[in-house]
Amino acid sequence: MFSPITKFLTKKVVLVVGAASLVTLSNQDLLAQTTTTSVDSIQLNTTSAPAQEEKKESKWYDKISLRGYVQIRYNRLLETNPELKTDYDKSVGDKGGFLIRRARLVFSGNVHERVYIYIQPDFASTPSGSSSQHFVQLRDAYFDLSLDKKKEYRLRVGQSKVPYGFENMQSSQNRLTQDRNDGFNSSVPNERDLGVMFYWAPDHIRKRFSELANSRMKGSGDYGVFGLGIYNGQTANRAEANNNQHIVARVSYPFAFKNGQILEPGIQAYTGVYTVTADQLSSNTVKGGNFDDRRVGASIVLYPQPFGFQAEYNMGKGPEFDPETMTIQTKSLSGGYAQAMYALEVGDNTFIPFVKAQFYEGGKKAETDARFSKVYETEVGVEWQPIRNFELAAQYTITDRTTKDGKALNNRQHGQLLRLQAQFNF
Repeated sequence: MFSPITKFLTKKVVLVVGAASLVTLSNQDLLAQTTTTSVDSIQLNTTSAPAQEEKKESKWYDKISLRGYVQIRYNRLLETNPELKTDYDKSVGDKGGFLIRRARLVFSGNVHERVYIYIQPDFASTPSGSSSQHFVQLRDAYFDLSLDKKKEYRLRVGQSKVPYGFENMQSSQNRLTQDRNDGFNSSVPNERDLGVMFYWAPDHIRKRFSELANSRMKGSGDYGVFGLGIYNGQTANRAEANNNQHIVARVSYPFAFKNGQILEPGIQAYTGVYTVTADQLSSNTVKGGNFDDRRVGASIVLYPQPFGFQAEYNMGKGPEFDPETMTIQTKSLSGGYAQAMYALEVGDNTFIPFVKAQFYEGGKKAETDARFSKVYETEVGVEWQPIRNFELAAQYTITDRTTKDGKALNNRQHGQLLRLQAQFNF
């Protein structure tokens, strides 16, 4: 225990040291220090700079961000044909109700100055052939390895979107229409596959792609000015079924004009062999096997400022069910769409009315028996964004769809329906 003399001397030393430090302070600093000067604060002020920097050094897991979105739909309003069904939305038609279409979380971040990771599970998936819903399924799991300091050259390794088509790569979070067009989406259902992609774009164009990828501009994201990849070809979350990988290439460039408009033309192609596996067949009488699978397509996008326009068309060959011979054959296919939109700002609200017309005729390789499909469809709707975390979309769909497979040799359904979708972003 300190004696009274020791306590007195200690107080004097503290006051002397404190006074010496106060001499070097400005009036403002003095005001801030007068309520905090103590033996502990003097010790903190003498801590070495390298030690402070070491404490502030962040770990790789501090750089991981979390975001996501959820979409909830109802499709039965003003319905004229309950027998009309679609593979892209199981809640369309008879016995359809409210549906959680997507519930996704995205974990992403630069874990190293040259390594970027992206992992996206979906919590609203439904296994094929099951009536149970809300299973977790992996959508994306890849990393980008930058080959240079400016990150203009990248390798993307893992399960990711295949660079074929603008709307196919456009996030469902940004897309105006509730579902992608049949013409391009039939090329890469689920838009993803497992492989290695190479992307190149100048630094200033990468920044432009990033600026365009928002809900107002409806961009597709940064997939480079030039993309080249090799992937399995059996679509996402399915094992490779043959010894031939697909190869894909794409070129696009967002031209910026003095009036503020941005026009992005693009061209893409892929080739490979697709295997119609036994679990895709409706019966033992229909035979699967390996089929040529190749396409070429063109895209053009005028970003909405305020008027916008999109159009894409592709053609090629792929597996298709033939009802006359009850076999699957390699046949020609073609299809595309055109869409016009207008971004209207009313106070803090954004309204984007749109109209879209699409056509497709050919096989759908990932569906039962590589089902033949012929589609004529028009969609008229509007998206309302009152705040950045909430969007409400309504679209009136007029459709005429004919499908042919081993279970239904000629199933034609046409009708109209009003579709509603609420989306919240976080």
